[in-house]
Amino acid sequence: MFRPLSLKTFLPLKPPLLMRSKSSGTNNRLKLANKVAVITGSTSGIGFAISRRLAQDGAHVVISSRKQTNVDHAVATLKEEGLSVTGTVCHVGKAEDREQLVTTALKHCGGVDFLVCTAGVNPLVGSTLGSSEQIWDKIMNINVKAPALLLSQLLPHMEKRGQGSVVLVSSIAAYLPAIKLGVYNVSKTALLALTKTLAGELAPKNIRVNGLVPGIIETPFSKVLTEDTEYAERLKRVYEIRRFGQPEDCAGLVSFLCSPDASYITGENIVVAGFSPRM
Repeated sequence: MFRPLSLKTFLPLKPPLLMRSKSSGTNNRLKLANKVAVITGSTSGIGFAISRRLAQDGAHVVISSRKQTNVDHAVATLKEEGLSVTGTVCHVGKAEDREQLVTTALKHCGGVDFLVCTAGVNPLVGSTLGSSEQIWDKIMNINVKAPALLLSQLLPHMEKRGQGSVVLVSSIAAYLPAIKLGVYNVSKTALLALTKTLAGELAPKNIRVNGLVPGIIETPFSKVLTEDTEYAERLKRVYEIRRFGQPEDCAGLVSFLCSPDASYITGENIVVAGFSPRM
């Protein structure tokens, strides 16, 4: 006997799209689970925000900076939030400190998946040609040479994981040099080239290298630009989004670059500045 079809005939028994959406959200929140991230200069500012975000997304984070008190405070703060972190003192310009950072990561975590280099210095506000050889050496050693040397020490351990992600932190000063930042501008421009070079070298090893290029982010490091109210207001008029950034504005991008969602992205220098300085 023929029975007419009802609307129920065409309806699925379960709402699969809604179920997938819920599952996807849960997985996305822990997209870095079981991964290990080493982050330099990570007890305050951009580095600390990145540490918190990667840990929130499931990674174990190895925090480091030059002062033990800063390391202790950062680690305690994030542990109070229920996040998985370890810390050690590391002056990236010192070979023995870099070795200690690697040893700490391996001892506590057994390997390394991500390296984020945020440590940087600018000991002089002044002209490029007015800088001494000592100033040149200090800025270039810490801002450019140290990330490459640290990565060379971590590389064998990242290779064992079969894949990895490196993020080098440059600055908008690489594209729009601030006259009063002199040699610092040069060092941050060099990081753009280092990102491109390392990306090509490490692509066959399935290790991606990208650059974060922050604009003016409100941190103690940027006070030399933001504490001059008149100068700061002139800068804001350049920005399409009329404000300075917050450290958290950078953290999500780094988490993305470390995640599987960015598995086909390497050699990019991505500006986070409220405007674009390029075509």
